[in-house]
Amino acid sequence: MTAIDATPKTIGAKVPTKPGWLRSNWGLLLAIAALIVVALLPTPEGLSVAGHRMLAILTFAVIVWMTEALDYAVSAIVIAALMAFLLGLAPNPANPKLLFGTSAGLSLAFSGFANTALALVASALFLAAAMTATGLDKRIALVILSRVGGEIHHVIIGAILVGFVMAFLVPSTTARVACLVPITLGIISAFGVDKRGTFAGMLMITTVQTASIWNVGIKTASAQNMVAVGFIEKTLQTSITWLEWFVAAAPFGVLMSVALYVIMTRMMPAEVKDIPGGREAIGKALAELGPMKLAEKKLLAISLGLLGFWSTEGILHSLDTSSTTIAAVGLMFLPGIGIMTWKEAQPRIPWGTVVLFGIGISVGTALLQTKGASWLADLAVTSFGLKNASALFILTVMTLFLTLIHLGFASATALASAMIPIVIAVLQSVATPGINVVGMTMLLQFVVSFGFILVVNAPQNMLAYGTETFSARDFVRTGLVLTVVAVALVMLLGLTYWRWLGYV
Repeated sequence: MTAIDATPKTIGAKVPTKPGWLRSNWGLLLAIAALIVVALLPTPEGLSVAGHRMLAILTFAVIVWMTEALDYAVSAIVIAALMAFLLGLAPNPANPKLLFGTSAGLSLAFSGFANTALALVASALFLAAAMTATGLDKRIALVILSRVGGEIHHVIIGAILVGFVMAFLVPSTTARVACLVPITLGIISAFGVDKRGTFAGMLMITTVQTASIWNVGIKTASAQNMVAVGFIEKTLQTSITWLEWFVAAAPFGVLMSVALYVIMTRMMPAEVKDIPGGREAIGKALAELGPMKLAEKKLLAISLGLLGFWSTEGILHSLDTSSTTIAAVGLMFLPGIGIMTWKEAQPRIPWGTVVLFGIGISVGTALLQTKGASWLADLAVTSFGLKNASALFILTVMTLFLTLIHLGFASATALASAMIPIVIAVLQSVATPGINVVGMTMLLQFVVSFGFILVVNAPQNMLAYGTETFSARDFVRTGLVLTVVAVALVMLLGLTYWRWLGYV
């Protein structure tokens, strides 16, 4: 084509323009403005200057995390710097005549990296990377799906079963869904159904919502659980074993899985009832993987052995979850046993998650140490009339609060880091007799994982949405019903099963 021929086609064409700096960074500017406003307010009576400044930092963190104004890893570094200087130049709560000191402020900012929960999260990411590198996660998913048949309802049940099993073996929600999304797309393609049809959307939403459900049911399935456990261990001096968590939370996961099946099959009925050759299509995909490789066998043995250690903690041995998990990761890299090299693992690890987790723990720890969390908790207790309220009323108010605030968060880990210290402080501030603070904190941590409503509520939701197999509207309308059921189940479990366990 000549230059003359091309000219008319460019006339009137819209040249895409980048949004201005102010428009692109409004969330950051809002966070900075809020930080300054809160910091400049008179320090309330009963609150230390350091606690006041930590509340200003918390305000900054919440806005940055809600608006995603900064990458999570970058936000963590900025928050650490703020803690170093704002706390460092504040009077020491223990001795107001002396400054806290920037070195002490920075040490507090990085104290979360000494938490054993961080070791578990980092180790879990290595296990997830090994699953992806060896293809074991894909094989497990296909083996389960190959057993369910070609009937639509059976395929949905198979997707739920896959999500359930994978939650035991792949301790990273994003990694699980990242593995399952291409498998789900492959099933949709192999079945020959429309990628934008109801069946495709129903299957993809089922896949991602199952991951969120079993984030609650299994302690090691998600990082936000480790945040809560870390704060419980540090603040309440109580550890929660893997089995104790499973006994308490598995009924919720099972009932929610049943609810998910009913909701999806009723609200998004598939355009077809049966897909001839469906099982054969899955079998073909499994056959393409070939025989099980030695690396897969080694990883499966390590994973099952680790699961055995997790589930028998406090029964057959006293080895904690974090220690056994990091030992398993060490085995993966040993010569002879090695499943992958460090060079192979490094690019597969989302280091930003580790950094966010460590700083998030530090923010919560600082809020507790400076009494910022307890002051905020006293304010909440007074404002909502929780001081002498019943356990059910307290649970209801805090559940609704966490459910609503989660609508603005794209990371349950960030939400847990910001809110669980405050939850613990609130529960310690009420005068209601007989409340089990550990049990109530666990129940409310379940709610932190309720990213069922909006696509932007969790990374796994956004990953699945990127396949263009379902609309945001379908996700919202099914997610709203799922959330209502989840909240009702938390209340029901709190009033019945958990009271029988002695957890509430």
